[in-house]
Amino acid sequence: MALTREDAAALDARDPLAGFRDAFVIDDPGLLYLDGNSLGRLPVATRERLVAMTGDWGSSLVSGWPGWIDFPRRAGDAIAPVIGAGPGEVLACDSVTVNLFKLAGAAHRDGAIVCQADAFPTDRYVLEGLAAARGAELRLVDGLSGLDGAGLVVWSHVDYRTGELADLPAITAACRDAGVPLVWDLSHSAGAVPVGLNAAGAEFAVGCTYKYLNAGPGAPGYLYVAAGALRDLRSPIQGWFGQAEQFAMERPYQPAAGIERFLAGTPPILGLAAAEEGARLVNAAGIEAIRAKSLAQTARLIDLADAWLAPLGFTVATPREDGRRGSHVALRHPDAWRITRALVERARVIPDFRPPDVVRLGIAPLYTRFTDVHDALARLRDLVAAGGHESYDLAPGRVT
Repeated sequence: MALTREDAAALDARDPLAGFRDAFVIDDPGLLYLDGNSLGRLPVATRERLVAMTGDWGSSLVSGWPGWIDFPRRAGDAIAPVIGAGPGEVLACDSVTVNLFKLAGAAHRDGAIVCQADAFPTDRYVLEGLAAARGAELRLVDGLSGLDGAGLVVWSHVDYRTGELADLPAITAACRDAGVPLVWDLSHSAGAVPVGLNAAGAEFAVGCTYKYLNAGPGAPGYLYVAAGALRDLRSPIQGWFGQAEQFAMERPYQPAAGIERFLAGTPPILGLAAAEEGARLVNAAGIEAIRAKSLAQTARLIDLADAWLAPLGFTVATPREDGRRGSHVALRHPDAWRITRALVERARVIPDFRPPDVVRLGIAPLYTRFTDVHDALARLRDLVAAGGHESYDLAPGRVT
């Protein structure tokens, strides 16, 4: 494969998703944004819709939100095709942390709680608290080798640091065969990787909307419960929106019949509108087309890293096999923190850093171009070769 910029430009010219870039607000094309795996760009339709909705708030006050009471379900139904779920199986609400607590608390049976040792910290923190409250063992593991005595498994579809993609169907089948409930964390996969929850027989999942679904800072997360898995599950957070009739306020709590039982408080209307718009864009492009472009771009990024960055002390931490890779690439370097800061401030490339030594470069196929990948790696190569990072403080800041 040719690694010239001309070749990258040719790939852009025949990219079937190229037109989706125009659906996003890009004020500065010279700023290379490779952090959509942390926060996606702003869709033009979202900006327009939020401006209109805030105008409705100003003029119509409490009457300006038609259908607000059903918004979590409606936005969830927009997200459902992205993750391979059906209508009525997804709710957009709360944060990933709160949703994980709700599903883990409802699904956990007597026995140990199992989670990856290197899972995103909020997953571990939630499960530590749940295990302590229930007197259960918490097992932090490197791989899912045994499920004896387990009462719950929580697993990440894509590793937040390395970008490694877990085998969702196989792990789902192993937990099902062992009779152990499994909650998937889709935060780093939904919108970039086909998930296929229904096809795999998965019962529970959580995820966020502000990465590849482009719903904006602090946008609500979502939770998935398969239609056949509700059984007698009861959310550990009993709020008025999970009540069978939330405006029958004099009655004792009775869970709603469907997935709405996992709602808690009043929905964040503006955030849900943004989540709905972001999901519409992904659905319009098609997750299979998004995945194909993501694999081509991450493969090219890895090839450029081998050619240009390996001599400068970088190693690729992300799996090279297509079937084991998500949509971001992790580059390890002993000076990763200083390189990250210098990229932002001197090279006009926005990646992010994950301790202790990872520079993450995220591919968001709806707006990332092949030339963006080429130029970002060229700027990174030139920066480090010239020692442009060496004057930066070694201590990471609070936000990395």
